[in-house]
Amino acid sequence: MNNEIKSLTLSELHTALEGQPAFRAKQIYTWLHRGVRSFEEMTDLPKSLRERLAENWLLTAPVAVRRQASKLDGTVKYLWQLHDGNCVETVLMKYHHGNTVCISSEVGCPMGCAFCASTIGGLVRRLSAGEMLDEVLFTELDSGQPISNIVLMGIGEPLDNYDNVCRFLELVNSGEGMNVGMRHISLSTCGVVPRILELAESRLQLTLSVSLHAPDDETRSKIMPVNRRWPVDELLAACRSYFEKTGRRISFEYAMIRDVNDSPETARLLLKKLRGMSAHVNLIPLNNVEESPLKPSERSTVLRFQKILEDQGVACTVRRTLGSDIDASCGQLRRKYQKTNS
Repeated sequence: MNNEIKSLTLSELHTALEGQPAFRAKQIYTWLHRGVRSFEEMTDLPKSLRERLAENWLLTAPVAVRRQASKLDGTVKYLWQLHDGNCVETVLMKYHHGNTVCISSEVGCPMGCAFCASTIGGLVRRLSAGEMLDEVLFTELDSGQPISNIVLMGIGEPLDNYDNVCRFLELVNSGEGMNVGMRHISLSTCGVVPRILELAESRLQLTLSVSLHAPDDETRSKIMPVNRRWPVDELLAACRSYFEKTGRRISFEYAMIRDVNDSPETARLLLKKLRGMSAHVNLIPLNNVEESPLKPSERSTVLRFQKILEDQGVACTVRRTLGSDIDASCGQLRRKYQKTNS
């Protein structure tokens, strides 16, 4: 998608508009980051320029084919249809500190985690930086709610789409665009070690969120195939390096799966693995996925696991369950739409 205009940085837009007055690039960039759906909406541009842009550039604008609002907590889940007919999910969550949007980075996912609906069917394609920006822009426009925080934790593995994700981060952080601060952005990965090390070198001040889900290789490899390539100890070594380079505490996501990774012995092994690391553990009540035999841990088991970690000084929270009545788990809404329209 080399002619996709919204993926251009402001300096690249200046270059692409060679021969035009210098201020035109800023005008167009501002329009793009307001979420216009056509070049005709750029009313302060000459008609000839608008026509030229339409002839040479693709302006993406997704269509909401499903929109589900939770009656329990106000969470809104969008199924966006992209210009090529593929769909991705975006979730708007409301917290006391502001509105958070959870975006997808790929159509489908290649990682094969056993508890996730996003990966069923594998990877279709990677999203461009502009398409990821669209998720934020059009969620804000449709909801009328200002977005203050972004998490890359939807469909796809962000570090599998590394270059486009980094470009998206530059765009959404741009002062001439949405201007979302890096400390208000979280990026979730299942553990692509070389990319974690590369991201550390960029020293961005975002929060790295690592989907750990088990502290031992045998268990983690069964539920997360990525562990066969980059085992637990190698992953945690990369996390330590990330903290040393950036000074940013690592957040570890840990889905609580009944009789798989929720025993007291497992909690104590996790303590051993995280010893000496600046870390926060986020325990996640597992969402039921129709195609998966895995089941969520009992509430009492989750609280016992949390207490074992906290008693030894590890910061540990239980994630608040949002959107449980609207298929808010990653990939569920897209999966249902595919079944209905297949």
